[in-house]
Amino acid sequence: MLERRPIFPGVIEMNHQAGWRMGCNVYLVYDDRNWGLIDIGYEESVDEIVELIRQMDFPLSQCRALIATHADVDHIQGLAKAKTILKAPVLAHPLAVEPLEQGDRIKTFAEIAAQDVHLPMPPVKIDSTIRDGDVVEIGSHTLEVWHTPGHTDSQLGFRMGNLLFSGDNIYRDGSVGAIDAHHGSNIPDFITSLERIAASNAEWLLPSHGPIFRKDDDLLAATIKRLQGYLTLADFGTCAPRWPLIEEWDRELAEGRLPAG
Repeated sequence: MLERRPIFPGVIEMNHQAGWRMGCNVYLVYDDRNWGLIDIGYEESVDEIVELIRQMDFPLSQCRALIATHADVDHIQGLAKAKTILKAPVLAHPLAVEPLEQGDRIKTFAEIAAQDVHLPMPPVKIDSTIRDGDVVEIGSHTLEVWHTPGHTDSQLGFRMGNLLFSGDNIYRDGSVGAIDAHHGSNIPDFITSLERIAASNAEWLLPSHGPIFRKDDDLLAATIKRLQGYLTLADFGTCAPRWPLIEEWDRELAEGRLPAG
């Protein structure tokens, strides 16, 4: 049996477990009997993720949910394959149903012709839609559903105790998920979602990319102020050639570093 490396009680982040970055952050929420996944990443990483889960002695038949934070290819391209292997229901926001079930390559960012991105987007049937205020139960754990649009119209977060699985809303360096009209970005909504996170009493943010970090009110305030400036500017998008935070995350994964308090 592979030793489990939880980042918090009942939560394993699969990149941290592996010791290297396979893709977006994939969170395994578990108790003594049941478990589920928040996001799954690219299709090519599904077999490795499932094998890690098996080696950690989680019965595959006990997977209770495959939850999509939103309908971007880097988070959900592997959903159809994972669903076939794990026989678990797929949960997503109602606004994610159409792009996921139709395999919409434009709205999911699988097709960005100008950047020579041409990825397959296997369609997947959504078994249950979840909305703001709903509750997802995984064994003894309760995840409160937050609808946090901005990055996409279907972006979800999940509150579990003092933790907030915060999706692509904000990262440790103050960056936010890409703002692009093709997949439903909305800057005023983004600001409202960030203000909701800032006003919450969550202690830890578990983002969909990069390191887990303690909620930082100053960081959130600065990010909100920056996005407020975007309301009258057009200098954002997917054109940044480099993201130093991800290089830091690679080093931290290799070192097995836990979140700094």
